[in-house]
Amino acid sequence: MDAVRIIEAKRDGRELDDDEVDWIIDAYTRGVVPPEQMAALAMAVYFRGLSGRELARWTAAMVASGTRLDFAGLERGGRPVPTVDKHSTGGVGDAVTLVLTPLLATWDVAVPQLSGRGLGHTGGTLDKLEAIPGWRADLDTDGMRRILGETGAVICAAGGDLAPADRALYALRDVTGTVPSIPLIASSIMSKKIAEGTGALVLDVKCGSGAFMTDRDDAEELARAMVGIGTEAGLRCGALVTAMHTPLGRAVGNALEVAECVEILAGGGPADMIELTCALAEEALQSVGIADDPRPRLTDGRAMDSYRAMIRAQGGDPDAPLPVAPYVETLRAPADGVLRW
Repeated sequence: MDAVRIIEAKRDGRELDDDEVDWIIDAYTRGVVPPEQMAALAMAVYFRGLSGRELARWTAAMVASGTRLDFAGLERGGRPVPTVDKHSTGGVGDAVTLVLTPLLATWDVAVPQLSGRGLGHTGGTLDKLEAIPGWRADLDTDGMRRILGETGAVICAAGGDLAPADRALYALRDVTGTVPSIPLIASSIMSKKIAEGTGALVLDVKCGSGAFMTDRDDAEELARAMVGIGTEAGLRCGALVTAMHTPLGRAVGNALEVAECVEILAGGGPADMIELTCALAEEALQSVGIADDPRPRLTDGRAMDSYRAMIRAQGGDPDAPLPVAPYVETLRAPADGVLRW
């Protein structure tokens, strides 16, 4: 194989065959193909795109660059359970994972939620949970499996052996102006989700001024691309395109968002967070053959009990006080009105 010829082929709009895709991803991950050549290919993909077949193969090659977890045969209470996960493309105040994961675990399912850190202006789920004293993000596969069997819910960091090609390629995209490429975004997200071993996946693709996708047509294209990749890989996969024109909920900041999620789990909280959480829960449950209304479980204590068990299983103290900012300033509006931005 010749990297230059692969770059030229994509530059000129030709579809890459499976062997070419497999070789270039593997060779770049192993350091055989240098960054400048992969940067050129990423830019060619940015302008020329990838066909559905190319995109599925590109993602599969990224998955194959590392370990793929397998939760087949996972049991809770002596009964086998399906696995289901959720991914959001990120926004401001989006702490839905902290409520959705334990909520889903109140049914006979397991939720192996591999999450990340803050990216750009969007907050990271792991950063938020680390506001809870003692909570730890790093678990090995045996630890994940044990906690999933006990509580049905895990939120943790992805191991370094999951889709290492994605980490290498993302670092390159970040410095070459190719982060906004929809095929490269889709393959980056889905390679990690496929590698984590979930059987079903619901995607929350944000659209609006507070999202990476500001245009709805682009958000829908990204959603279709990711669902196509997931389906090709054997996942039961669905997506919602949701608004991010304004922050979700009423809190922005790690500890503040955790406190707001606890309020929701206690039966209160802002309506927009509750509606989105329940919409995603319904989609996730349907993907594993469960037709049920999640709303009662947010108010009857079952979701709260699940959350507390999940936090304790990862070393956290759900009763410990959350950090408080050392300096607080109240900004008062000089008059009644509507804030626009």
